Amino acid sequence: MLTLGERIKRIRKSNKLNQVEFAKILGVSQGTLSEIEKDKYKPSTDIIISIHNNFKVDLEWLLINSNEKNVEKKSYISKIEDMEVDLINLFRKLTIKDQEEIVDIIELKLKRYKIN
Repeated sequence: MLTLGERIKRIRKSNKLNQVEFAKILGVSQGTLSEIEKDKYKPSTDIIISIHNNFKVDLEWLLINSNEKNVEKKSYISKIEDMEVDLINLFRKLTIKDQEEIVDIIELKLKRYKIN
């Protein structure tokens, strides 16, 4: 069973972030994050909520390690979904002509890399 610090470290690593990058997202220093990951310092509620909001991690799993989940897969999928939503929202703001041009560009890229 993982400790809270180990679960936080797992989230960071599954998102391919170093301590400096992860700490910046959470609004803490790298040193503080290091202490949290080693279970020498308990994260504040604000840090826990920030992890939940930024990385779409189940709060119950994060706080009490209930039902071990594949956090690497879940975090990766959440990131993809967020990016796709952003792309759709931006795409919808374009004119029909611009949307068609974007589709053409994507099709050209796919042909260039031979992706069907």
